[in-house]
Amino acid sequence: MTTNSFQTPPSNKIGLFSPGGPTPTFNPPPTPSTQNYRLNHLAIRIKDPSRSLHFYVDLLGMRVIFTMNAGPFTIYYLGHPPPGTKAEDLDTWAKKTSEIPVMTRTSGLLELYHVHGTEEVCSGNVPPQLGFAHLGFTVPDVKDAVERLRGGGVRILKDMGVCERESVPLSEWERERGVGEGDIHENYAWFFEKFAMVEDPDGYSVELIPQDI
Repeated sequence: MTTNSFQTPPSNKIGLFSPGGPTPTFNPPPTPSTQNYRLNHLAIRIKDPSRSLHFYVDLLGMRVIFTMNAGPFTIYYLGHPPPGTKAEDLDTWAKKTSEIPVMTRTSGLLELYHVHGTEEVCSGNVPPQLGFAHLGFTVPDVKDAVERLRGGGVRILKDMGVCERESVPLSEWERERGVGEGDIHENYAWFFEKFAMVEDPDGYSVELIPQDI
């Protein structure tokens, strides 16, 4: 089996936007073995299905494609219907998307993974389990979305228009150790102030990005 030689590239120069990577040859040429690979879904652990479904369905507009109680756990697969899908067609869309040949070729799905009896869930942003950062959703109007979520009791981590150094999402463990110091570079600040960040029922960070900038 032939593999590409893949070396870790040097760090980006601060403030430099690098499409494709930090070096001109960062991306190796595609290989036949991975030509049709796609990111299909992301799974996160949840504690309370009713609270999580309210957040992702009622507040963020996703719809349930299917659920499955597998015994030790239940999974809930969610997705956003195609633009223009009418309310009366949602069940048909969900049923069609849940069919294996369609679901396995659909990108952008979210799996809520509930282990029965789970009492603790780590968001990935609390030491020592640092790792997972956030989910990202694009929305037509960030300000409107934030106000709706705020009205629904959702915690706002960073509001639209905020671009201070203190708004960078770091854990207390990182702050105490001086990790991630420095101001936000002006080349990114213009975008940073245009999105907001909120917290889901299990403490996962959710980024709200404008579809039109």
